[in-house]
Amino acid sequence: MNHNPTIEEASSEKVTCQVSEITIAQLVGQVYEFAPPAERSRLLEHLLRPLGVLSLVAIANGIFAKISFRSGFPDLHVQIEDAQNVQASDVITLVNHVQQISVHAVDGLADMLAASPVMAGSAAAALLIAVLLQRARSRRAGDRALPPSMV
Repeated sequence: MNHNPTIEEASSEKVTCQVSEITIAQLVGQVYEFAPPAERSRLLEHLLRPLGVLSLVAIANGIFAKISFRSGFPDLHVQIEDAQNVQASDVITLVNHVQQISVHAVDGLADMLAASPVMAGSAAAALLIAVLLQRARSRRAGDRALPPSMV
C-alpha cells in the first residue's frame, strides 16, 4: 500500500516542528536565566558564533552586536559583565533567530551543557538536552528516509 502524506499530515508535522522550536528557545532562555555568569558567557558565545554582523544588529535591539564588537569580533569572547546585561527574553529571541540560520548550532548546546558539571544538575538543562537529542535523532532518521539526491 502506497502511503502519500495528506496536506493535513504535512501541516501537523510543520506545526509540531514550530512548537518544538518555540519550546527549545524558551528552555534555552530558562537555562540561561538560572545559569552562573561564566556559563551564561559560554552559552552566548556558542549561540553567537554562526551569526554575521547584520544578524547581530537586527536581534534584540543590537545588544549582541555591541557585545561582539566589544569582545573583538570575529574572535568572540563574551565578558561576564556583558552576559549579565542580557535578559532571558533576549536569549529567546537569539535562539529563535539562530534556529533559522543553523539548527545544528542550537543542537550543539546539548554537548556543551552535558559537558558542564555546573549545568548538568539543572532540571531545565536536562530537559533541554533531552529535547535537543530527540530532535537531532528525528532529523537523522528523516535524512535516512530521503533518497540520496535529496539529502
